[in-house]
Amino acid sequence: MNQSASILRKGRKFHQVLAGAREVFMADGFEGASVDDIARAAGVSKATLYTYFPDKRLLFTEVAQTECARLAETATAQIDDRRPPRDVLMVVGRQLVRFLLSDFAQQVFRICVAERERFPELGRAFYASGPEMGQKRLAEYLTCAAGRGELAMDDVAFAAEQFLELCKVRLWARAVFGIQDDFTAEEIDEVVGHAVDMFLARYGV
Repeated sequence: MNQSASILRKGRKFHQVLAGAREVFMADGFEGASVDDIARAAGVSKATLYTYFPDKRLLFTEVAQTECARLAETATAQIDDRRPPRDVLMVVGRQLVRFLLSDFAQQVFRICVAERERFPELGRAFYASGPEMGQKRLAEYLTCAAGRGELAMDDVAFAAEQFLELCKVRLWARAVFGIQDDFTAEEIDEVVGHAVDMFLARYGV
């Protein structure tokens, strides 16, 4: 499935289709989302929808990648390299956790797991545009911070992944298994704060 060659990313109704698909996927999951429902929610004909996305898997992947790209842009815009690593990592951690706990991220995760056997490319695409991209962006910052002598690490990519995993402690599992639906800013800050403390205890100078 060559996604880049199959998707027409222009035309005034492209974003309508994405918005409609997002709404239906979030409500009905991947298997339950029908093309008819997506076209209706988007306010376009089925023919128009197929002009942009000839395959429902392509449409789901585009919805997930678009949301992840939006998060990445928001998080990157808030990173101020002039601030101490502790401040930067707190911002990154908060952004990450809020996204992971969002209804969108939780539903996409469930869809990817449910469809893993039939459509493994869904999970791969979400991982590439979500977790993997987040790790790369964080690694870029860590490389710069290490170059300025603010941090010291041998494996930047591994350190980035470590930090992102530390930020998920307690919160992610509770959300995934339906133990807890709502998380306060104080709960998130507590977990992220401990993650930053542990990370700097290992890599701070």
